[in-house]
Amino acid sequence: MKSAQPEYQNAGKTMESGREGHFCNMVELSKEKNMTEITGKTKIYFIVADPIHQVKTPQLINQLLTARQSDGVMVPAHVSPAALAGFVQGVRGIQNLGGMVVTVPHKTGIVALCDALTPAAQMVGAVNVVRRMPDGQLLGDILDGKGFVTGLASKGISVKGLSAYLAGAGGAACAIAFGLVEAGVSQLTIYNRTVAKAKEMVARISAAYPSVTLVVGSANPAGHDLVVNATSLGMDPADPLPLAVEFLTADQLVAEIIMKPELTPLLEAAQAKGCRIHYGLPMLQSQIELMAESMGIEQ
Repeated sequence: MKSAQPEYQNAGKTMESGREGHFCNMVELSKEKNMTEITGKTKIYFIVADPIHQVKTPQLINQLLTARQSDGVMVPAHVSPAALAGFVQGVRGIQNLGGMVVTVPHKTGIVALCDALTPAAQMVGAVNVVRRMPDGQLLGDILDGKGFVTGLASKGISVKGLSAYLAGAGGAACAIAFGLVEAGVSQLTIYNRTVAKAKEMVARISAAYPSVTLVVGSANPAGHDLVVNATSLGMDPADPLPLAVEFLTADQLVAEIIMKPELTPLLEAAQAKGCRIHYGLPMLQSQIELMAESMGIEQ
């Protein structure tokens, strides 16, 4: 009876060769798809949100990291408001943490969890990007206002001298309000379903810019050149409209900060009224370089 050992040996070599071939194919596929290679030195960046399915930041930041040949990766972290403090405490110990992008609904909740704030974040009272400093401290910054105004400018729209209407009083809304005022709007009307929050925001802006005309408004956006939805209403098909669209007129520009869906119910209603519309994505696209700089991603 012949020994079967050579056959087993050949089979082992075939299996080993197959595994090597499969591994090589995976490596080639990752190169073709420009996938990030994770190493022991890879910097981790989070985007923190609830919900999180709509975010576009990881795709854009990871493209930037690849283009700069930077050993880093951004991953989504679906964190509820109740779990935010525990999450931040947990990631403090990650020594290769580069930073975090923070979005709905955490832009105001993250403020108290940072060790320090930039002057802009202090003034606005909100944070949308956090950098882990070399000593482990977390520095919060806010870029939404600059990003929104720059996003409009990228489409040839200047807000200087315009009368603006803003729906919302959360972290993003407050940042955008400051951004609009800094960019020279002639008047800013702020509407929020909770009137006290709108009044608080007006007081905060007035303290920094006492000469600007600020108004606490209603759901009626009539009489303004620029109408902005800075709420999260529109991400879910079941959401109510953020303002009274029946009062929109064809001479108005209606802008969103929501990126998914691209054409929100508000923008759809505005189009039906003959208004010009401005999508939410340019605000993020205008912030990517700023976010990278804020989180210390090298050029």
